[in-house]
Amino acid sequence: MTQKKKILFVCTINRMRSATAHKVFEHDERFEVRSAGTDKNAATVLSNELLEWAEVIIVMEKVHRNFIRAKFPLVYNNKKIVCLYIPDEYDYMQPELIIVLKEKVEDVLRRGLL
Repeated sequence: MTQKKKILFVCTINRMRSATAHKVFEHDERFEVRSAGTDKNAATVLSNELLEWAEVIIVMEKVHRNFIRAKFPLVYNNKKIVCLYIPDEYDYMQPELIIVLKEKVEDVLRRGLL
């Protein structure tokens, strides 16, 4: 059996996009997932420990990648970070968000970025 890929989903407050991604992919046999937010009031605040745990960091927008670059430069330089370009315009578990997340993550897989 192939070892599961450790993926960290990141958005701003970890209540909508990254939380939905976590829920959608938590039972996917290919992945072990966690999620966090860049905001100090996030449901789970992004930490060095979470970033170190992850093999791949999937951010929702470029601002999240830039945050990691500014606050965690060593992690930024040593981890694969993939941006899905999903704007903050969805609710938690919104069907349209689930569709977009599944399509974009599968596209990233097809392109060999995970």
